Amino acid sequence: MNKFISSTSNPTLKKLLQLQEKSRNRRKEGLFVVEGLRELRLALKGGYNISEVFFCPELVSEDTLNNLIKAPISYTELSLEVYQKVAYRGSTEGVITIVKTKAHQLVDIKTSETPLILIAEAPEKPGNIGALLRTADAANVDAVIIANPKTDLYNPNIIRSSVGCVFTNQVAVGTTTEIISFLKKQKVNIYCAALQASEHYHLQDFTTATAIVVGTEATGLSDEWRKNATQNIIIPMQGEIDSMNVSVAAGILIYEAKRQRKFK
Repeated sequence: MNKFISSTSNPTLKKLLQLQEKSRNRRKEGLFVVEGLRELRLALKGGYNISEVFFCPELVSEDTLNNLIKAPISYTELSLEVYQKVAYRGSTEGVITIVKTKAHQLVDIKTSETPLILIAEAPEKPGNIGALLRTADAANVDAVIIANPKTDLYNPNIIRSSVGCVFTNQVAVGTTTEIISFLKKQKVNIYCAALQASEHYHLQDFTTATAIVVGTEATGLSDEWRKNATQNIIIPMQGEIDSMNVSVAAGILIYEAKRQRKFK
């Protein structure tokens, strides 16, 4: 028989809220929160293990969850009032799960013979990270690597803005030095989006093993990336400003690479 919670002061719900709100708790517990059926489907498809399930029977049926999860996990029912208070999103589908994190190590990345990898150095805004992950998923890149991350991948805003694509991409994190070493060992050409000593992006050959590296709009890429680049590249700007949103720039560069590869 399912447990039932009708008060937000319940200790179990306090743990849930702490995992939603605090990166420190997510790292310490090795757990994070996934809300919504679509995101849950993608997490399961990505091989994530579900630890706990909370659902509101007025919004989603237990049979729907059983057909989706297909594992012997105990469920906890939430009253509609409690669910609406703990749900992170305004529009919701009645299910919140606690999920086990992954390590996201560079050594775990599996690539094709001529991989296309998207790398972002020190991105801070969850919305930008989510947009980068959506672009990577749409283009079916081999992997996304975050260098010197400023926030953890399981921030609820990243999960929401990526529409669950944080689960569908191969994602790794590391320091800039570690990632450059990894790319060189794998004989991957490094193309850095930078203003200094750059050539136009469309003049490059992205059909070989390629990493496209983008930095933040505020500071760009560090010297270490620019000095280790196969080639620094630039998107010609024809207006009054000299930069664009990092996710937009990444999309332009990634899809030029896909065009050259005949979208394979």
